[in-house]
Amino acid sequence: MRKQGVVLFAGLLLAVSGVLAGTECSGELKKWHKVTLTFDGPEVSESDDYNPFMNYRLNVTFSHTASGKEYVVPGYFAADGNAGNTSAAKGNQWRAHFAPDETGEWSYAVDFRRGKWTAVSTKPKTGESGQFMDGERGSFSIAASDKRYPDFRARGRLQYVGGHYLKLAESGEYFLKIGPDAPENFLSYAEFDGTFHHDGHKDELVKTWEAHLKDFKAGDPGWKEGKGKAIIGALNYLASEGLNSVSFLTMNIGGDDQNVFPYVDYNTWDRFDCSKLDQWETVFAHAQQLGLFLHFKMMEWENQGLLDNGAVGALTKLYYRELIARFGHHLALNWNVCEESGEWGKPDSIRTPPQETPERLACAQRLFEQDPYGHHRVIHNGKWFDDLLGPDSQYTGPSLQTGKPDFSQVHGSVLGLREASAKAGKPWAVSCDEPGDASYSLAPDEKDPDGVNHFNARKNALWGTFMAGGWGVEWYFGYKWPHSDLSCQDYRSRDRFWDCCRHLLEFFKASGVPYWEMAPDDQLVSKGYCLAKPGEAYMAYVPEGGTVEVELANGNYTVKWFDPRNGGVLQDGSTAVVKGGRSVNIGSAPAEPAKDWVALIRKK
Repeated sequence: MRKQGVVLFAGLLLAVSGVLAGTECSGELKKWHKVTLTFDGPEVSESDDYNPFMNYRLNVTFSHTASGKEYVVPGYFAADGNAGNTSAAKGNQWRAHFAPDETGEWSYAVDFRRGKWTAVSTKPKTGESGQFMDGERGSFSIAASDKRYPDFRARGRLQYVGGHYLKLAESGEYFLKIGPDAPENFLSYAEFDGTFHHDGHKDELVKTWEAHLKDFKAGDPGWKEGKGKAIIGALNYLASEGLNSVSFLTMNIGGDDQNVFPYVDYNTWDRFDCSKLDQWETVFAHAQQLGLFLHFKMMEWENQGLLDNGAVGALTKLYYRELIARFGHHLALNWNVCEESGEWGKPDSIRTPPQETPERLACAQRLFEQDPYGHHRVIHNGKWFDDLLGPDSQYTGPSLQTGKPDFSQVHGSVLGLREASAKAGKPWAVSCDEPGDASYSLAPDEKDPDGVNHFNARKNALWGTFMAGGWGVEWYFGYKWPHSDLSCQDYRSRDRFWDCCRHLLEFFKASGVPYWEMAPDDQLVSKGYCLAKPGEAYMAYVPEGGTVEVELANGNYTVKWFDPRNGGVLQDGSTAVVKGGRSVNIGSAPAEPAKDWVALIRKK
C-alpha cells in the first residue's frame, strides 16, 4: 500500500528526475524540510520470527554535489507506509528521512543489508545484500525554504558550535530555551496506538489531554480521522504562551509511569510499534513548526540498566538507531541519555544496574557516531558531571537538576558547570531542566496565591539561569502538587508563570545585546546577578529592588530598565546616563522600587 502524500516518480518532475521508479520521494523538496525516500523492500511483520528490526539495516548516503557534504542516514521498516492511520504491523515499505542543509542537487546511494544483528553492526558489508533497493542511486534538487519564524524550517538546524550557546544554522540566531519539563509522561496519551493502555502497568496514568482540546485549530494534523487533537492542542497552547520547548520521556518501562515506550509491548525491547511511532512523528513535526524544541529523554533513573545492563549493547544500539532514523531529521532537539543518571539516592531503591562513567561516556559516543546531524547531547544528574567533562567526552552539555524548594541552588550550579566545562577544554551549553525540589518545585497558579513560589522561581531559577550564562530552563511540577510531573494534563495550571518566561525571552530578543558574547560576573554588581561584555554592555538583575552599583569600564553608558514581572518595553529610571571607570550607582527603577528589575547598561 502506498502512503498518502506528494508522490513524485522518475521523469515526472525535474526536481526528482534522478529518483528511480518504484521509489517514492515525498515531502517538500526544500532546504531544511523533511524529504522522505520510501522503498519497496521485503514484506515483513513486526512479529516475524526473523526480526526485521534487528536483522535488516537500511542506510542512505546523501551527498551534496556543490559542497561535497555527505550524510549517512539510517532508515527503518515502515510497515505499509501509512501505519499511523491504518495501524498496520506488516508491509513492504522501508523509509529514510533527510533534512537537507543546502539548496541544489543532492544524490543518494542506498545500502540495504540482511543478516543476524546487521542493524547494530558498524561493519560496512555486514551480513549480505538485502537485495530490493540495495545499491540504488538517484538524485533530486532542493529549493530554498518558504517558511517563516517561528517554524524551525525557516531558521535551520540548532547546533552546538563549541561554546555556551546553541546556534541556528540558517538564521544565525542563538537560541534560548524555556518550556515545561513536566509531565515526563507527555507521550502517555490515550489516542496513540499500542498495548500500554491496558497492559496492567499503571494504566490509570494514561492521559487524554482533554483540557487542551479547545486549543486544537482547524487544519492542524492528526491521525485516523480525528485522533490526536488534544495533544496537538497542548502544543498549540505552549506556543501561544511564547514558550519554545517541550520535554518527554521516550521510554519509561520500570519507571514512575510505565506507559511510554517505542516497542510493541512492555516486555519486548527489540521490536518497534510502527503505527505508534508514526503518530509520535505527527506530534513532533507539529511542535517543530510551532518553534518548539524537542527534549528527548531516552532513559530514566529506574531503567538506566534495563537494556544491556546499562552498557551500549545490541538493544541500546537498536533503540538509538530507531529514534535517530525516525526523528533525527528534526531541526531543534537534544538527546538526553538518561534522566537522573548514575548511582545516587537510596542504595536499595534502584531497580536496574546504575550506569558508571564508562557506560555514561559510551552512550554519548554511540549517539555521536550514529546521529548524522550531530544534535546536542546531554545527560541528567543523579551522579554529578565531573567524569564527563573535557574534549574526549562527546557530551555537549548537562541537563541540570537541583534540589532546593526555593530554587536557590540554580544560579551557582549553572555558573559552576559553565566554568568547569570551559576549564576542562570543552565549553558546555548549560540548561537547568529540573529546578527546585521533587516534592514541589513550580506551583500551580492556584496554589501560589501570595506569589512567593513564583517569585522564587523567577528570581532564582529563571533569571538565575540566564544571568549565569545558561541557555535554557525547563520547569518541573512537584509530585505533591495537583497537575504534577505524572498527573498534569493541563499546562494552563501554570498559566500565570508562563508570562514571566515569555517576558524574559522577549527581553533578550528585543534588547539587541549580544548575550552570547557576554559572561557572568556577579562581582561587578553590589547585589544580584550580572552578565557583562565589559566596556560594551552589562545586564544586572536586581532581585529585591533598591539601588545597585555596577563596576563599569571607562566611557559613558545609557541606563534602561526592564520589568521582569510584567514585561513591556525598556523604561527610563532615575538616571539616564552614567560615567564609567569605577563602581557607579545607576539610580533606581522607574516604579515599584522594592520589586525585582533588570537594568540594561550600554556604551553610548
